[in-house]
Amino acid sequence: MTNLKTRRIKTVRDHMALECECDWDAVMATFEHPRYELYGSGRVFDGEEQVRSYFAASRIPFPDQANEIISLAADDNATVHVEFWLTGTHLGPLNMGSRVIEPTGKRFRVRMAATFEFAPDSDKIICERPYFDQNAVLKDLGLI
Repeated sequence: MTNLKTRRIKTVRDHMALECECDWDAVMATFEHPRYELYGSGRVFDGEEQVRSYFAASRIPFPDQANEIISLAADDNATVHVEFWLTGTHLGPLNMGSRVIEPTGKRFRVRMAATFEFAPDSDKIICERPYFDQNAVLKDLGLI
C-alpha cells in the first residue's frame, strides 16, 4: 500500500473518531472542502456552514451517535471505502418533516457504508458519501 493510501485511511479513521467525540473543528480540519452527499435521502451539505448545521441537527435526536468501523480500504482512484455500524440512543425529538417523534430512549445499531473522496495527491477529504436505508434507524427503533 502506498504512503498516500495509508495517510488517507488514517484521515478517515481520525475523521470518524472525531465525529464520535463531536470535535467539529477537528473534523473540519480533515477536509480540503467540507461536503456530504447523503445517499438515501438525496440531501447534500456543501461547505463548512452547511456541514456543521448537518452535524448539529443530527445530534438533536441522537446526541450519543457514534460509529464502529467494520472494514476500511483505499482504492487507486482517491477514494477510501468504509463499512461501519452506526449507533445511538433516541434522546431528543426526531423531526420527520410535518411529524415530530418524541424521544423513546431506545438504542439503534444499523450497518452502513460510506466513501470518502480525496483531493488529488492529498490526504484531505473533499466529499463524504454515506450510503444507507433511510428507514433503517426507524425500523431498528421500532418506530415503523
